[in-house]
Formats: sequence, structure tokens, C-alpha cells
Amino acid sequence: MDETIRNIKKELRANMNGIASSQMRRGGMPHHVVWGIELPRLRNIASEFPKDRRLAQRLWNENVRESQLLGILLTPPQEFLPEVADIWVHEASTPEAVSLLAMELVAPQPWATDMAFRWIAGTAPLASLCGWLTLCRLLRQGATLMPRSEEELRDHATAITPDAPLYLRKAVMQTLEAMGGPAPNPSL
Repeated sequence: MDETIRNIKKELRANMNGIASSQMRRGGMPHHVVWGIELPRLRNIASEFPKDRRLAQRLWNENVRESQLLGILLTPPQEFLPEVADIWVHEASTPEAVSLLAMELVAPQPWATDMAFRWIAGTAPLASLCGWLTLCRLLRQGATLMPRSEEELRDHATAITPDAPLYLRKAVMQTLEAMGGPAPNPSL
């Protein structure tokens, strides 16, 4: 596995985008290292390596933007457990990582809806974002919610304040639109 990690790091160095890296750092990217590699190129890099849970966890644990994103992309979805999802969503430090996590690993899971509602009900903005994005993805793929769940979701949406992060307000609006209704809170 060490050889695979070295090869991944070689790929990251070879694909570094210095301008994007500088801009991300100036923009407040919280990672120790930022290579500035865009997501489509990261997907290409990920396609060159096997999906492996242990490899993905090692990448996730690094304080490197691209390593964490590759950790998500290299996790076999069938091996992604709800306990790990909960840890990762609370460890994630950017909306980008949470969005990728929701789309790639959480939404396909049989436990996705339950976990999404739990995160939405919590106080962590990035975890809440993951919950909203997961539900939005599921609704856009044709899933339906029970009337009581729809009501609960609308109640949570009304609790979002105008000073909530923009990424969270957008996710709420997109989810409500996917559910087939307007936002109950006009300040969103």
C-alpha cells in the first residue's frame, strides 16, 4: 500500500495547478497542502488506482485537499459504513468534500435517508449540508418521502436563518425544489 500512496503522490505533484493552489490558499482552504487539482482530473487519477477501503482511509486521514477527495473517490461504496460516514462528515472541513461525500458514498446507501435526517437535525453546518445534499440527490433520482418526513424536512428548512452559510441555504432550496415545493422561509 505504501507504493500505491507514493504513486498517488507522484500523480498529484505531476498534476499540480499552482495558480489554483495559490487562489485556494488565499481563499482560506483549511488544508495543510493544496495542489489545486480540479475534480475532473482527480476523478481521472482515481480511475488509475484500485478502490480499497484501507487505502481510502489513509488518504482521508491526510491533511491534503486532494488526498481527502481521492479518499472519497477510492472508497468502495459497498464497504462504506454509517459509522465511518458519520466520522467523515464531521471531520470534513470544506463544502466541497461534504458534497462529494454525499453524492459518491452516502446517497447510494440503504441507510442514507436516516443518516441525512440525523445530520440535518444536528448543529454542524457541514454535516447538515451533507444531509440536505443527500436527500436532494435521492429525490432527484425519484425517491419519495412519507408525508411526515416531508413535514419534518420543511420544519428544518424554516429553522435555517438568513445568516446561515450560503452553501447550506442553497442546498435547502435545492432539496425543497426537488421535493416539489417552494421554500417555506422566504429569507432563504
